[in-house]
Order: sequence, then structure tokens, then C-alpha cells
Amino acid sequence: MASIIFLTHPEVVIDPAVPITQWPLNAVGHTRAERFAGMLVGRDVTAVYASTERKAMDGAAIVAERLGLAYGTDEALGENDRSATGYLAPPEFWEVVKEFFGRPHESIRGWERAIDAQTRIVAAVTRVAREDETSGDIVIVSHGGVGALLTAHLQKVEIGRESRPSHPGGGCFLVFDRDTFAIRQDWRAIEDGLGTI
Repeated sequence: MASIIFLTHPEVVIDPAVPITQWPLNAVGHTRAERFAGMLVGRDVTAVYASTERKAMDGAAIVAERLGLAYGTDEALGENDRSATGYLAPPEFWEVVKEFFGRPHESIRGWERAIDAQTRIVAAVTRVAREDETSGDIVIVSHGGVGALLTAHLQKVEIGRESRPSHPGGGCFLVFDRDTFAIRQDWRAIEDGLGTI
């Protein structure tokens, strides 16, 4: 049975002078994405998708090139809309993120509500799974917040109670059934390998 392998992009070049959506992967992120791509060699991966954010497309390009595929994009796979505040430096950013997940039905400082972002993300992943004409595994390269909101839906728990990617630099992946959306493997870092899926 085919799977969806959902990867959060690894490390990026953080530059407050550049729009967040345009941040590229940094050297460590490139290396980790290449390692992930290598893990997929020999699997029946038939499609790769990404959000339209640069960091996700960088990761998707690395995976797709290694597997001899093109990749598609879907804007709805993007991170929650944080344009109301723009770049926030830690620790302030993480405090707002905590509020975002803790009060999902409210707009925190003008951000897209978590419940609305989740609806958009689930619809996008469902669309990719249903409309892609290939029959094998699909890799989706997206973002940590997107992955957390998607996981809450997959685990059928309230937003904020889901399992989460644990690597501080991103580069974590979740595997679920392409047809039923049942989780086959909870979050693992790239370095943990694919396991038995």
C-alpha cells in the first residue's frame, strides 16, 4: 500500500531582511535533505510536492532530483500566515507559537487562526493524495507548523495535543497511508532513518 511521507524542511538561512517565505536551506539543511533523499532510493516514490515557500521547494528539488522526478507545488501546503507580525526573533516567536497552538480558534497577533490553517492544510494534502495520477509513495516537503496541525487531524486530537517533530532544526518526517491517512510511522528525524515502513 502506498504512503505519504511528509517531511518538514531542515535548517534554513535566517535573514530578517528577507521575507520568511524566501528563506533558502542553509548548508546543513542541504546536507540533511540529501541524506533524506538517499534514504528514499529504491522505494516506489512516484511524486514529490512542496509548498511554494523557498525552503520547502529547495528540499523538494533535492529529493526529486535524486529520484529522477519533477516536483509540484501547492500554496495551500504553506506555513500559517504570519504576515501580520513578520519576522519575530526567539524567544518571542516561540511564545507566540505556543499561543497559536494553545488557542486555535483565535487569531494570535493577527496570525491566521490555527483551526483555519489546519482546514487548509488537510484539504491540500487530501487533494494531493487523491488527484496525483501516480500510484506509489508521495513525498510532501513542507513546514513544522503544517506538520503539527496535520498530525492533530491524523491522530484525531485537539490542536496542541498532537505528537510533534522534535529536531530543533526541522528535517523530521511522518509516514501515513495514502488512502486511509492512518499513521504508519510517527515523527522521526532524518538521522533516525525510515524504519520498517
